[in-house]
Amino acid sequence: MTTTLKLQPAIAIDSDKFFQICQQNPELIIEENAQGELLIMSPTGGETGRKNAELIADFIIWNRKHKLGFVFDSSTCFQLPQGGRRSPDIAWIKKEHWLDLSTEERAKFPPICPDFVLELLSPSETLTATQTKMEEYLASGLRLGWLIDPQNQQVEVYRSNQPKEALVKSNQLLGENILLNFILEIDWLWE
Repeated sequence: MTTTLKLQPAIAIDSDKFFQICQQNPELIIEENAQGELLIMSPTGGETGRKNAELIADFIIWNRKHKLGFVFDSSTCFQLPQGGRRSPDIAWIKKEHWLDLSTEERAKFPPICPDFVLELLSPSETLTATQTKMEEYLASGLRLGWLIDPQNQQVEVYRSNQPKEALVKSNQLLGENILLNFILEIDWLWE
């Protein structure tokens, strides 16, 4: 479940204030959408957490082998260039893009859109809200994104400057020219 706090125009929260709010409330999962609304989300349940851990392991193994960038978990919040502060379930940033950030920028909530994100829809999230989140990533420079919906056995693939593609009960996803030589086996998600 997500609780939305509409603060603007009464209260504007800059990057430092948002960082402080998150630091003072570490038990909360907090994001901000492009409209400036704070989103307070509940933690995931056991099945979603297990599936997300399995997925991130595949990314880490691939990334250690190819060393093309950096993998981030769902605890990482990114300040998106077109507005919003979002924490994707899995994110990947090309090495050159990450190293372009200053040490200070990397230490807080990085002001960058990941090159790749994966969102695993949990029972406490709505498809519409997560699709909106994916659109925010695209508007901020996302190159490839996967929205995986285990309940409906569907994956939505988001690519920059292309229409969204829906895959039903796909067995694998390809990293294309973003995650080179990456193949994610996902048939186990549909069991």
